[in-house]
Amino acid sequence: MTTGPASDPPTPATPNSPAPEATSHPRPPLLTRPLLLRFISVVGASLSFFLLLSVVPAYAAERGGEGAAGLATGSLMLATVLGELVTPRLVGRFGYRLTLIAGLFLLGAPALVLTVSGHTAWIVAVCLVRGLGFALTIVAGGALIASLIPDERRGEGLALVGVVSGGPSLVALPLGLWLTGRVGYGPVAVAAGLAALAAIVFVLGLPDRADRSEQPLGVVRGLRTGALLRPVVVFAATATATGILVTFLPLAVPSASAGVVAAALFVQTATATLTRWLAGRHGDRHGSTRLVLPGLLLSAAGVLVIAPTTHPVAVIAGTALFGAGFGITQNATLTLMYARVSAASYGTVSALWNLAYDAGMGLGAAGFGITAGLTGYPWAFTLTALLMLGAVAPALRDRRREDGATAG
Repeated sequence: MTTGPASDPPTPATPNSPAPEATSHPRPPLLTRPLLLRFISVVGASLSFFLLLSVVPAYAAERGGEGAAGLATGSLMLATVLGELVTPRLVGRFGYRLTLIAGLFLLGAPALVLTVSGHTAWIVAVCLVRGLGFALTIVAGGALIASLIPDERRGEGLALVGVVSGGPSLVALPLGLWLTGRVGYGPVAVAAGLAALAAIVFVLGLPDRADRSEQPLGVVRGLRTGALLRPVVVFAATATATGILVTFLPLAVPSASAGVVAAALFVQTATATLTRWLAGRHGDRHGSTRLVLPGLLLSAAGVLVIAPTTHPVAVIAGTALFGAGFGITQNATLTLMYARVSAASYGTVSALWNLAYDAGMGLGAAGFGITAGLTGYPWAFTLTALLMLGAVAPALRDRRREDGATAG
């Protein structure tokens, strides 16, 4: 691709134009054999990652104190972010399938030997390798999925991927800690490792559709390309609030309302899953550009409604609103980004979107903690909602550019 540093890349034909409601040809099938095989590997990777997400910090804290727990999680996320930056280059050189296999191996194999030592350095090393493996898995795997989904059904297909990956994460996160209390750290770590390694078998049956006929757009250049940067900024804004809610809602809501927090987080996940699916179906038929701004506004409104954290109804209503907006934004931004590049740059899109997710969650939680200490939780949530509205400008610009292109 030949784009200038701050220009928008040339896009494939009708990259985000509304799909016609009726055509002379039936819509292509979505659930093909390769996509189903890929879904199995998605489940394996999700189980492996989320089974240990809370277990490893607990293991580290038991062996080396709370500081060790923080190092374990921090090293995992640091390696994930760094891995996401380099994965597009690896995909360009080795292809989707081989990169995905390497990611699953690096995610699974270290888990098998996690409990060989309780030394903090050992645990951190395991987390670093697993974080790199997870990065390879989500970036190369996400790009491979995009190549397996028909263009006409991209939004719906990506929404289905979210359902397939979200289910195991919801189950595995609490299951890991529950199993640890009954069978110990070792068996749970081995189960997590085997889940990722077993998924490699199914990857072997996948086609490798990495397009090596042209130079892919690099991550840095992608961030300098307006057509990709604008959706990234909007999605990062909503992801920031996700990290805040998951981390601080249990602390912000009075302890007497612990059941409210559990219900609110469940409602958030459920509404996000539903609206992600609905946004995908709508986007395939009418285009995704017009969904980005409503998704952002719904998300910000939800955070604002949550601000009076002593009111259970407000907390649950706010998380429902936020979840609805987050699901729409997840699907619309990712669909737009894939539509705006050629297949050779799918890996870059996957990396940018996941970077926005991970970095947004991490920075949001860190910044909110400092702010809440100075202002209290209600004002911190209010300020978060106002800061999210800063992403309205790129969302509006994207919408106006798309309207102008359609009119032209």
